[in-house]
Amino acid sequence: MKRNYLNLPESFCAYEEAKIAVVPVPFDRTSSWIRGSRKGPEAIIRASRYLELYDIETGSEVYREGICTRPPVKASSSGSMIAKVRSAVSGLLEDKKFIVVLGGEHSVSIGAVGAHAERYKEMTVLHLDAHTDLRGSYEGSRYSHACTVARISELVDRVVSVGIRSMDSTEVGSIMTDRVFFARDIKVSRSWIDEVVRGLSERVYVTLDLDVFDPSVLPSTGTPEPGGLDWYEVTGLLREVALQREVVGFDVVELCPSRIKASDFIAAKLIYKLLSYRFRSAG
Repeated sequence: MKRNYLNLPESFCAYEEAKIAVVPVPFDRTSSWIRGSRKGPEAIIRASRYLELYDIETGSEVYREGICTRPPVKASSSGSMIAKVRSAVSGLLEDKKFIVVLGGEHSVSIGAVGAHAERYKEMTVLHLDAHTDLRGSYEGSRYSHACTVARISELVDRVVSVGIRSMDSTEVGSIMTDRVFFARDIKVSRSWIDEVVRGLSERVYVTLDLDVFDPSVLPSTGTPEPGGLDWYEVTGLLREVALQREVVGFDVVELCPSRIKASDFIAAKLIYKLLSYRFRSAG
């Protein structure tokens, strides 16, 4: 079996011609409950070969832009992993690729955001997640998955968080209420998507922890939380962001593969959906 996203033939996955680069990062050393997100990138790539390549909503086939899959970024420590991801992503940006990072645990996003922040000034990070991830440190590590947004906030001026429904008391003082959209409020609001988009700068990097979804939609994550968003709430937001702002890159993290293969497929389709939105808007 080919080890590239969508199982594309060489004519659509050759590096030189591809506009899009997929970067797998199989890392989960700081996972605090259900381990196994290191297997997430491979599971997404495996499931992606069963996707239909025509997107009904956009009337497009984004794979024709060229999607290459890079060798996995591997590391034995959080610090090494973040540095390697940042270096790999920086190199791809130099080659003018649009980058999709596949986690692994959420800390893989730190290096990817760092590389994009160097290139795109005044970039907002749109953070979709069940958790605030604002702890200063967790279980002795400043680079735990529970500290991801705290570290990202040191790299960019603005982070907007969506889907939040779990946090520690130590994080309360760190949140900016106009930049956090709690899941309970989303469920009763008709204007939340417009409010999120208004809070974004012109250029946006999206970091998407799959536990933003309700476990009834996508159960295979390391830290599932009840009360999450559904497929159309997430994709509706992503569609509007891609239409009204420039999405400069994104990552999808925290798939913890299980016997429920639907989760792997949903993650793979979500990536294709966001690429479809982004490149339709860019065109």
